[in-house]
Amino acid sequence: MKKIGVICLLFFTLISYAQIDSKPKFWDHVRFGGGIGLGFGNNNTTIAISPSAIYTFDDKFGLGLTTSYLYNKNFDLNTNVFGAGLIGLYNPLNVIQLSAEFEQSFARQKLGMEKYNFDFPALYLGIAYRSGWFAGGLRYDVLYDSNKSVYASAFSPIVRFYF
Repeated sequence: MKKIGVICLLFFTLISYAQIDSKPKFWDHVRFGGGIGLGFGNNNTTIAISPSAIYTFDDKFGLGLTTSYLYNKNFDLNTNVFGAGLIGLYNPLNVIQLSAEFEQSFARQKLGMEKYNFDFPALYLGIAYRSGWFAGGLRYDVLYDSNKSVYASAFSPIVRFYF
């Protein structure tokens, strides 16, 4: 009887110990969010959304996946851009965020009856002011080619939120 009691005590101790997990769970380090963009002007409308998921290794470094969609209507030219990419975030100081983001984009343009499909890569390097899970700043596409890109400039703003 004593052996059964000891075995039961060991069994319940192991079960109790197994319930105590001192390691953080994977999903405790994942942040969801992304960026948004709106632009309205003289016969021009731009709407952009780029959701992402970031795995934060610590307070300084995070790595994740992004997707993006951009719609632009400029007079008779309609453009839809879909993209997917990888993003790395580094916070050397609490208020500074450095980023590197590779994105492959696929564009569909329609001008009257003519349709164009093409793709282009982008490698954005950016710097932003960071406050909590918000970051705002500027990024530069080092692969920018005005003959292939739908964007007017290699520079673009950063507006990111993560939760």
